[in-house]
Amino acid sequence: MKLINGQPTLQVDASDRGLQFGDGCFTTAQIVQGKVIRPEAHLQRLQEGCQRLAIAFDKWAVLAEEMAAVATGQQRAVLKVVISRGSGGRGYSTEGCDQPLRIVSTAGYPAHYDRLRVEGIRLLTCPIMLGVNPALAGIKHLNRLEQVLIRRFIDDKGADEALVLDHQQRVVECCSANIFWRKGEQWLTPRVDEAGVDGTMRRYLIRLLAEWGYPCRQVFAGHQELLSADEVFICNALMPVIPVTAIDDSSFPCGELTQQLIRHCTTSG
Repeated sequence: MKLINGQPTLQVDASDRGLQFGDGCFTTAQIVQGKVIRPEAHLQRLQEGCQRLAIAFDKWAVLAEEMAAVATGQQRAVLKVVISRGSGGRGYSTEGCDQPLRIVSTAGYPAHYDRLRVEGIRLLTCPIMLGVNPALAGIKHLNRLEQVLIRRFIDDKGADEALVLDHQQRVVECCSANIFWRKGEQWLTPRVDEAGVDGTMRRYLIRLLAEWGYPCRQVFAGHQELLSADEVFICNALMPVIPVTAIDDSSFPCGELTQQLIRHCTTSG
């Protein structure tokens, strides 16, 4: 199902700036038994993205209703919301762009996540590195060409996911997930204020770990520091938590806390 500005259609104006320039942001949520999981977190992330990009979107209540409407009747599915600046302006200029476009759609749930939660996942270090750009870091904007190239690397290698570094050789994330690891008693996750996405599940798990007595440090860490970890997992709103059993030739156990997080996030929605 797809709604564009509330209408059931598949047509987008060819002059839309999301199509022309990737001028917008999006979020992806899980639907379980007709309900969007943590819709407030996804709306908040969209609001932050629009603020950072100076997109004058104000139909938040309408958008929330549309998200709930398309989820109704879906047993298990993926919800995607896109907000673009809409059409208008000349070239890169945003002048006259005062009618943002919203797209709300659903797709099938990636069933392989169920298998990977049990078996674990192996990450391959990707040679394609993320550019450092604090102006765009953290938000889930529509400029995803880096991820397209990373996903092509994953597909070419027949892998499930990739470990992605920035141009300073620092660990940032995976192609479609954030990453956490434990070293001794300390939990860590990469900072995303220079590159990467501040995922909704990442935010949730940082809060949850603190509530459980395991405060998580957000750090700039090198590749070797990650490979010395005692346990590693990745996360996003759909997975929601999957243990990492290997990064390249380094192996990792699925630790007890990772297993607890898997059980908690799977049963609590």
